[in-house]
Amino acid sequence: MQEFSGEEQEWQVTVDAAEAGSRLDAALARAVPVFSRNRLKDLILAGSVSINGQAVDEPKYKLRTGDEILLVAPEPVEAEPIPEDIPLDILYEDDDLIVINKPVGMVVHPAPGNLTGTLVNALLHHCGASLKGIGGVRRPGIVHRLDKDTSGVMVAAKTEAAHNHLAAQFADHGRTGPLHRAYTAFAWGRTQQASGTVEAPLGRDPANRLKQAVRKDGREAITHYRVEARYGDEGWDITRIRCELETGRTHQIRVHMAHIGHPLVADQLYAPGFATKVNRLPEAARAAVHALGRQALHAAELGFEHPSTGEEMQFEAPLPPDLEALVVAIEPFDRAFAR
Repeated sequence: MQEFSGEEQEWQVTVDAAEAGSRLDAALARAVPVFSRNRLKDLILAGSVSINGQAVDEPKYKLRTGDEILLVAPEPVEAEPIPEDIPLDILYEDDDLIVINKPVGMVVHPAPGNLTGTLVNALLHHCGASLKGIGGVRRPGIVHRLDKDTSGVMVAAKTEAAHNHLAAQFADHGRTGPLHRAYTAFAWGRTQQASGTVEAPLGRDPANRLKQAVRKDGREAITHYRVEARYGDEGWDITRIRCELETGRTHQIRVHMAHIGHPLVADQLYAPGFATKVNRLPEAARAAVHALGRQALHAAELGFEHPSTGEEMQFEAPLPPDLEALVVAIEPFDRAFAR
């Protein structure tokens, strides 16, 4: 039996016969699912748990029928990043989570060189007291990321329970659940197939620490793609591609498309050898590519199961202005094809 009191800070659990013999941290993880097992272990080690009135700081403690467990979680401390009043394009928000359309140029999480102006800074200001604390810190729960120069749909958790639930879905990559991620990409060249799968393991490029590369000893990486449109004229071709991820590695789509010979338009990291192709474009398209200044990639769709209601939710973000300008410039050169 579990009883709750206060503002999500104190829990009382009575051990029944089914939990007798269980480890303290494991039993608490089942009884108080708002916390991850690692977080509960930290709380136990910090002296936040007592059994029958006596403090217990051993996560492996074996429970007995009738034991009365009291968990007192401290108030979340303020996050180190500074809240900043940065406008957000909010697609949805409730007590558990927030879904936003991330703009081009915004870094997701503070890091050396980008300590301010990030999505986390913006969410800290916007969400304020509605952030209930994750890992003991009043902060938004980032469960996935987009590159600084990739726009599109992102979700962040407001509570520890929501964070754990969403993180599990992203770890599963939609293999057994409703998680769904689709990206719109514009790639150089004309793919031989209208659809396909790139299955190539990825790891850090030994020659350039800023890049990822296909490596035999890399982590599993799978991208499914489908051609949505082809554009071109004498001397140039651009293909609009829908990519769906079965894994979520750093720069995955960018590396995989370059691996099959079709790097993304304006990708300065993975398509340097394609810079001369820009000169073959018609004037309006050439200007649109130069104006991009970033890889032509957009997180267009995101679907997941709501952590509290179980509802399957789907969100879409329209192409940002810079990619819309590219479409307008190359649409007159649409090469019709049978999908």
